[in-house]
Amino acid sequence: MAERSFSKEVQSLRNRDGEIFRGEGVLAVTKALLQSGVSYIGGYQGSPISHMMDVLNDAAEIRRELGVHFENAASEAAAAAMLAASIHYPLRGAVIWKSTVGTNVAADALANVASAGVRGGVLVIVGEDYGEGSSIMQERTHAFAAKSQMWLLDPRPDLPAIVAAVEHGFELSEATNTPVMLMLRIRACHVYGSFVAKDNRPGQYNAHHPLEQAVFDYNKVVLPPSSYQQEQLKITERWPRALRFISTNKLNQSLPGDYVDIGIIVQGGIYNALNRSLEILSLADALGNSKIPIYLLTVTYPLIPEEIRAFCAGKKAVLVIEEGQPNYIEQSIKADLHGTGIDTQIHGKNLLPTAGEYKTRILITGITRFLNGATPAGVSLATMESAQQQATREISDSQTALEFPVPARPPGFCIGCPERPLFSALKLVQQELGEFHVSGDIGCHLFSTLPPFNIGQHTVGYGLGLASSSGLAPNFAKPLISIMGDGGFWHNGLTSGVANAVFNGDNGVLLIVDNGYAAATGHQAIPSTDQARSGNPVQMTIEKAVRGVGAQWVRTIPSYDVKQMVTTLTEAISQSPPGLKIIISQGECQLARQRRVKQAHQEALDCGARALRVRLGIDPDICTGDRACVRLSGCPSLTVKDNPDPLADGPVAVIDNQCVGCGNCGVMAHQAGLCPSFFEATIINNPSWRERTISNVRQWVIGALQGSEPRTR
Repeated sequence: MAERSFSKEVQSLRNRDGEIFRGEGVLAVTKALLQSGVSYIGGYQGSPISHMMDVLNDAAEIRRELGVHFENAASEAAAAAMLAASIHYPLRGAVIWKSTVGTNVAADALANVASAGVRGGVLVIVGEDYGEGSSIMQERTHAFAAKSQMWLLDPRPDLPAIVAAVEHGFELSEATNTPVMLMLRIRACHVYGSFVAKDNRPGQYNAHHPLEQAVFDYNKVVLPPSSYQQEQLKITERWPRALRFISTNKLNQSLPGDYVDIGIIVQGGIYNALNRSLEILSLADALGNSKIPIYLLTVTYPLIPEEIRAFCAGKKAVLVIEEGQPNYIEQSIKADLHGTGIDTQIHGKNLLPTAGEYKTRILITGITRFLNGATPAGVSLATMESAQQQATREISDSQTALEFPVPARPPGFCIGCPERPLFSALKLVQQELGEFHVSGDIGCHLFSTLPPFNIGQHTVGYGLGLASSSGLAPNFAKPLISIMGDGGFWHNGLTSGVANAVFNGDNGVLLIVDNGYAAATGHQAIPSTDQARSGNPVQMTIEKAVRGVGAQWVRTIPSYDVKQMVTTLTEAISQSPPGLKIIISQGECQLARQRRVKQAHQEALDCGARALRVRLGIDPDICTGDRACVRLSGCPSLTVKDNPDPLADGPVAVIDNQCVGCGNCGVMAHQAGLCPSFFEATIINNPSWRERTISNVRQWVIGALQGSEPRTR
């Protein structure tokens, strides 16, 4: 059960020629693929492109009608390997994943496909995860495209532009026999808009009309001497064809403006932010009519020298707006203009931040600096300064509207998360046995590095928690503890982590967090997702897999059984023989579970049936204010309130209405030292006559006892 369903929205993928398609970016890209005659699609979920995988899954019926094969691959490498289908055959294919980490995982396959070249059009759609909203290290796709000589498209966040980029991407790929990368930032993935649709069309060959004749061409095999020839073909044939195609089809746009002695060159993906900045400075309108000429780069690699020279000629200064570093585009433009006689001053990172996301506030400052230095004819610098100051003042006012700094709100475990008790148990073990070095991993479990747990010294890659311990373990006095999620386990952790550790005889403890899904990316199914959740029979389990590669010491523990987890961890660390010890912490992701539970609860209420839910509470008259439950659990439903006892100091703990009744806070309080203030309440809607009778008796007895209390005193 994915985090979001597109079952209704995907019906718009059937829109015919001339009809207006309305929706968000991920749907528009899918529609563009179907209009382009794609034969196969593969991918791996990851922000900001996860929802496109959900769209493709929900559009299964439409795909089958067109004979389009879709594969939710085990990793980005597996998805990239699918592109081999287009090396010899006229099959259009697309693959999708999160960049840059996904591109790195797929690097081997991509490099080979780019070297061999393709006959059918190939589109590599990467979700560019850059900026303050990013979930990974700050890197860019540009370097990989340049390294492997793959053309890179960066369309502006506008549905017609995105759809056109997909269609032109396939055409460019086939015209140059080269894979093409299409980069989509998070705003492009989720921007809403409309465009005029075309008919969907099946691929030249597809599941309904398969290929029948195999092709062999040794020149396509990446071995010497073919590989040497392929490198020459990239430069002598594919590159010139790419330049001609991009220029002839006007994939990049030169937008006119009034102030002809200056100009701006910008990546397509941040054009909207640029236009908004110019609008605030009274240099453009909301429709994109700019007073400053703009060269809009839909293709950021390769650049077209003739177009750049034509744009810069006659201008005294041009500002290059390029997000991230190194400044590949700025450097290329400066190198291209060198020795041409064009003396235009090229500005970029000298006026804008070297790194970081270019938001409107930052662009306003950079453009104002540019205008002050260039002093273009007809521009009122005083007006620009006033507009900049006004914009800065408005931003400052909005930041101080609360009259106090907005508190930091880092991401954390959800209420009832089955990973919370695991790290609570680990924290208790460390209190008894001392601090351990814990190798973290990518996934929700990385939130363990935040308070109140502060567990996990490093993380170096998805599914690499155990592998990252192999260099330190022999040089550390205590056993190392490694973390791995079930998504990372199936991605590559089984081979790079478990099999590698068994093969090398490594010592240590591995905690595998089995919550049933690729939860951090939107609850996509993985090989160990059970039938009740995914609709498919389970043929693979994590325990069978690790035993299959030779692991001997394996324990599966329910996530919420903190006592058993503490005992098992202690045994693995201090009592077991040398070698790899694996503990599988098993408990379904609470977000996914609550979707089912709340829906069933509401359906029961709607039809007047008995409905039950469990909540925990804290008796304020008994709570001492020690708050061990908060320190060891950290659940967002746990907070504090004023102590009702006027003679007591400090607030008491309280559980708010977000509680889902997992019970971890109460269990942790008892593990840390018996706390009698916790109680469990079962809330019953539409109770049976028997339950009503029992409740009435209880209320009568309690009322009678309360009534007799004054007389007793």
